[in-house]
Amino acid sequence: MTPRSLAAMAASLLIGIMNAHAQMVVIVSAKNPISKLAPDQITPIFLGQSLTFYHGGKAEPLDLAEGSPLRDEFYRQVAGKNAAQLKAHWARQTFSGKGQPPKALSSSEEVVKTVAENPKYIGYVNKAAVNATVKVVFGP
Repeated sequence: MTPRSLAAMAASLLIGIMNAHAQMVVIVSAKNPISKLAPDQITPIFLGQSLTFYHGGKAEPLDLAEGSPLRDEFYRQVAGKNAAQLKAHWARQTFSGKGQPPKALSSSEEVVKTVAENPKYIGYVNKAAVNATVKVVFGP
């Protein structure tokens, strides 16, 4: 094996270990009456197709920054879209005037803090960032 292939294998292993520890969960404020959501209830909110939760309350999604491994995992697992498909979706939505992508925050901790402040927010975070101010509505 070449040093380059060994380095690539080591990097892949490290990423796999990091992803195993970074479980993605979807959260809402502890003040929100929702206790569970299915992917088919979450996806329309994050893709700009619904502005409300199923109970009628206003829903505003919060994203992590583009290129975040957790963001990629969320959209792959919940919406069935990869980064390129997501970018194309938002290009179409923006160009047609049908919507703008969700506000992107820099970290799971920032998403937790923002979601906790208002029941209208919904976000996805690393499970390790969850605290009593929010509740998990989807995840392992």
